[in-house]
Amino acid sequence: MGGNFSVSGNGADNGASALVSDKPDLKTTLRAGAIAGVSGAVCIWIYEALIWVGAQHLMPLAGIPRNATGLVFGKAVQDALGIWAYVLGTGIHFVFAIAWGILFALIWPYFRRRGYEATFVALFYAIFAWIAMHVAISIASDNHPNYFDPAVIIGGFMSHFCFTVPLALIVKKRLAP
Repeated sequence: MGGNFSVSGNGADNGASALVSDKPDLKTTLRAGAIAGVSGAVCIWIYEALIWVGAQHLMPLAGIPRNATGLVFGKAVQDALGIWAYVLGTGIHFVFAIAWGILFALIWPYFRRRGYEATFVALFYAIFAWIAMHVAISIASDNHPNYFDPAVIIGGFMSHFCFTVPLALIVKKRLAP
C-alpha cells in the first residue's frame, strides 16, 4: 500500500502533490502576474477617477492617462507630446503595473507556504510599491507632489491599496495549488 506517489488528489500521495503544486511553473507565474497587474492598473485608475478627480478635484478625468508621462519626464515633455502623452502615459502605467504584478506573483508562493493571507501581504506590498515608485519618480523628474505632505502619503497609500489588493487576490487564485 505504501509508496503510492500519485498526484491525483486522492490523499494517497504522502504529500507529494503539495510539493508538486506548491511551485507553479514560470509561465503560469508570469501570466498570473501580468493579468493581476493589468487588473490592478484598472482598479487604481478607477480609484483615481473617483477620488482624485471626483472627490478631491485634483485633476480632470482626461489627466489620468497622461499623468505618468508628466511624473516620469516632466510637465514640459508631457505638454510637448500633446496627444502622445496619453499613449505614453498609458503605456508607462500598464508596463509598471504588469511588472509589479509579476513581482508579486514571484514572491507570493513564499508567503503562501508560511500561511499568510494575500490581502495582508498586499497591504505591505502597496506601501513598498508606493515608496519605490516615488523614489524613482523623484530621481527621474522634479515634477511631482510633495512626498512629505501627509495628504499625499495617505492618498498614495490608499491608491496603491486599491492596486495591490485586487492584484494579490488574482495572483492567489491563479496560483492556487
